[in-house]
Amino acid sequence: MAADLHPTILLAGGGTGGHLYPGISVAESLRGLLPQCRPLFLCTERAIDTTILKPTGFDFITQPIVPMQANISGLLRFWKGLRETVDLVKGIIKEHQPVAVLGLGGYAATMAVKVGAKQGVPAAMLNPDVIPGKANRYLMDVVKAVCCQFEATRGHVSSSKQARLRMTGCPIREDIKNLPSRTEAARRLTLNPMLKTLVITGASQGATTVNEAALEVLKTVNVQGWQVLHLSGQEHAAPVRTEYRDLPQVDAQVLDFTPAMADVWAVADLAISRAGASSCAELTACGVPSILMPYPFHKDMHQRANAKVLADAGAAVLMNDEKDRRANASKLQPILEALLHDGNRRAVMSEAARKLSHPDAAANVAQVLIEIMRR
Repeated sequence: MAADLHPTILLAGGGTGGHLYPGISVAESLRGLLPQCRPLFLCTERAIDTTILKPTGFDFITQPIVPMQANISGLLRFWKGLRETVDLVKGIIKEHQPVAVLGLGGYAATMAVKVGAKQGVPAAMLNPDVIPGKANRYLMDVVKAVCCQFEATRGHVSSSKQARLRMTGCPIREDIKNLPSRTEAARRLTLNPMLKTLVITGASQGATTVNEAALEVLKTVNVQGWQVLHLSGQEHAAPVRTEYRDLPQVDAQVLDFTPAMADVWAVADLAISRAGASSCAELTACGVPSILMPYPFHKDMHQRANAKVLADAGAAVLMNDEKDRRANASKLQPILEALLHDGNRRAVMSEAARKLSHPDAAANVAQVLIEIMRR
């Protein structure tokens, strides 16, 4: 590393904000610890990746790899993208001579980590979910360190790999660690700082069942003294806005997507949310009491395992997503009504959330990378 005045560190992954935002946080920490280093993101061709990465100023290269699909045309696209991605990664390694690679999770991390490790580039990966996903289980054999958010992950990793686990926490951005004032954030979001705020979010891409459950329950729940900030997802914004027009009793602001989550959490008094790893990390860091509706379509139900950690600690209420608008609204109504009108309980949940947070997670992961590149 000493011979290279501007060492490149690859950060591979993407397709969702949950993969990219932790990587951005680590890249920012690396810049602080190694001012001359050059973080280089290898992401997917999804539009959300460009939307998230372009404003950061970090360099990024899109990879042609796509998720595997269980049909002939999907398999052909997957294998074609895989071969092209392997060639791309080999070329990037040859050109940039990276000193380390960090897998951010998902299919877009696999080839950069595996090819890099095979060519002698020390590799680590983020595993912020309790249960390691397929890609992370596949990569655990080749990385030198696995950076985890939850102690419960130890129960899902074989004894032979336990020594690689590091309880770093899930990185969050610096602006979320240092929230603006409620008044400033409310002004930027065009909200009333004097009203309590219910945040509804399905994460960066939105979530149909979360949107539908919330809209249905808001037809009957008393929200006097509250306003709603609904992060719908870009594909869902139009129908969500249409439904709010039929709810004149609800003071609601709908955003399709915002990178300014620090403003969102600064005004949040309660959240209805998915339970992705990054969402859990931000909720705990900001002390936001939450009703968690884990993504119900994954075979391993890893978001439910994340949510259970928060619920068991008293930081959240876990509500299984029934994948049906009215069934979800029926379950959500008593939970939401109780929390909207019980400030003491929300305060207790907020304190419990903060006790689960890892505010130095980004720096911890950056230190792991520096350690493996110098080893």
